[in-house]
Amino acid sequence: MPVYLDHNATTRLDPRVLDAMLPYLSGPYGNPSSLHRFGRAARDAVERAREQVARLVNCQPGEIVWTSGGTEANNLAIKGVAAGQQPTRVLYGATEHPAVMEAAEALKDSGWTVEKIAVDGRGLVDWPRFEAQLRAGPLRLAALMRANNETGVIQDVARAAQRAHAVGAWLHVDAVQAAGKIPVDFAALGADLMSLSSHKLYGPKGIGALIRRSAVELSPLHHGGPQEKGLRGGTENVAAIVGFGHAAELAQQELSARAEHTLHLRERLEAGLGTLPRVRIFGAGVERLPNTVQFAVEGYDGEALLMQLDRRGFAVSSGSACASGKGEPSHVLLAMGYPPGVARGAIRISLGRDNSAAEIDAFVAALSELAR
Repeated sequence: MPVYLDHNATTRLDPRVLDAMLPYLSGPYGNPSSLHRFGRAARDAVERAREQVARLVNCQPGEIVWTSGGTEANNLAIKGVAAGQQPTRVLYGATEHPAVMEAAEALKDSGWTVEKIAVDGRGLVDWPRFEAQLRAGPLRLAALMRANNETGVIQDVARAAQRAHAVGAWLHVDAVQAAGKIPVDFAALGADLMSLSSHKLYGPKGIGALIRRSAVELSPLHHGGPQEKGLRGGTENVAAIVGFGHAAELAQQELSARAEHTLHLRERLEAGLGTLPRVRIFGAGVERLPNTVQFAVEGYDGEALLMQLDRRGFAVSSGSACASGKGEPSHVLLAMGYPPGVARGAIRISLGRDNSAAEIDAFVAALSELAR
């Protein structure tokens, strides 16, 4: 039986979530914008889901804007803040997901100055350099992820929010990998914008959310309807939204148990990796997601090793699923100061609630045979 160890790429749809979705795939079919009873039933389901997601991350339901996923949420946050504004500066973390990096870099075409926020060798923000950037002139937005999708390294975004607000800027937080794995508190973190994605926490693909404080001026990416307060026109995907809401509710209820289980497996995995020669774990020694380990075996190409592991029945990743297949070294590891040869060797293991200790032991045994 193949072993799935790539939960940061996507997760299996929880059967309980599917059960919640099915009535809205085959039963009530009203448009949530319609005023008749069919439409009202669909609208009620959408608003219940909004409340469920809001409880997971401690925000107000009215602060949630439904999107097609984390990528659209990141684009709406960054491009939506910049639209119609006099260009100044935008900062983003050097280890951000491509959805943040590319959205920010695209602003250069409109005259914006875009700069990276440097990190140290552990993957943490280089605070002296970041604070110097904040003071260097007018700044509209800084973007910093809560937890890295490759290394699992967790950033102090509350500190970043305080520093950004002190210079009159907003902070956008990509919490796609964090939500459902560690506590995420939108209010306590002080973020102004935050992106989420359903399929990272055992919900359906194709649905996500952007959380926006009411004070943040935001322009839509596309037009065509009054849905989501005019920020995301188009008929809502009711079944997917219902699934996201139920997945969020389950994640809130089971957060501690899931984190404890995956952390136990991660520690077992890291102990096994420690017995192998020439293995380097990235981000070791700092706070990371309980389910994530990124490592390299000296002298081995990451994608080649990935394919060998796949043939032995282990599904792993060499980094972000959105950047796979390009043959390029991990930009995350390059930003942390690792040379390209090391960065190309990266393998990411991201554990889930259904993984077992026996699977971890089998993986370590297979890797030991391959990386002699």
